[in-house]
Amino acid sequence: MDPWQNLVSRCSAWWQMHTPHALRACVYEVFKPLVPLLLCIAALVAVIVYALADNLKSFVSRIFIPQYHYPYTVPLAFIQVVLNLLALLALHGVGLIHLKPFSLKLAERLFVPAVCGSVQCILAIWGEACSHSGLYQLIATFLPMVSLSLGHLFALRMQGSIHVSCLLTVLTVASVTATAYKGLHVMEPLEYVYSPLSLVLHSLSLAWLAKVSQTERSNASTFDLYYTLTVTRTLLLGFLCVLHPDGPKALINGNWHSLLFLGYMLGMLLLGAVQLLFVDVTALYFSALPAAVLHATRELVLPLFSLL
Repeated sequence: MDPWQNLVSRCSAWWQMHTPHALRACVYEVFKPLVPLLLCIAALVAVIVYALADNLKSFVSRIFIPQYHYPYTVPLAFIQVVLNLLALLALHGVGLIHLKPFSLKLAERLFVPAVCGSVQCILAIWGEACSHSGLYQLIATFLPMVSLSLGHLFALRMQGSIHVSCLLTVLTVASVTATAYKGLHVMEPLEYVYSPLSLVLHSLSLAWLAKVSQTERSNASTFDLYYTLTVTRTLLLGFLCVLHPDGPKALINGNWHSLLFLGYMLGMLLLGAVQLLFVDVTALYFSALPAAVLHATRELVLPLFSLL
């Protein structure tokens, strides 16, 4: 079943259980033609809110990391993933969601996106704070196109792929042209490596997540898959923090007595954790392409608005 149809059917089942028959019939007659429009409006609102949160996170990152000289991306990425894990356990604890126990077999299937997503999370923090030329953001514009190509390669279910391909191509070309018209600043050598590497890892992670969800949907829910993915990422990044030399430095060089330092760090980490949650859950519940479009909204649209 299509994810949108599944969502509508669940809402319909809840409505039938909690409302009288006469009221349901009246509301169905009035709102049935408006359901596609309401879904489109809800999706548009979600994209706009995500883009605003992404812009705010980028702003906070560009203040926090350079000003406090705290370029420890591996511990920051680890804390982001831990926040998501704690949020899932809290929701499970209060009964809002039900999580199955951690499955080693499922973790094996999600190991590739866990590795790719962990490394990409580190590169994303670095790119937002340390990539001043604009190359990282320019390369990120191609995420929907690469995800669309990998979706065909992974045989993912995608509706209206021809029309979507044309629309994304036009939007990507327009955004890249607008960015090139403005020009790029002086680029660091690492940007030439990290920017395309982040693009490849992120698109591969989203496509692999969508493929696993497509095959495991009958055995595990979206939150079961995301819980297993988050636990695996937590273990990987925790192990990397122990081995990486930035681990002890992050504890020693932090300005822990400053409320501004803690506020900026908490804001950046919470926004990053929420973004990570929304993008991965979108890939698991819908597909890789909607998740890629959601993540790249700011990079696609902001250069066009800057020309106005």
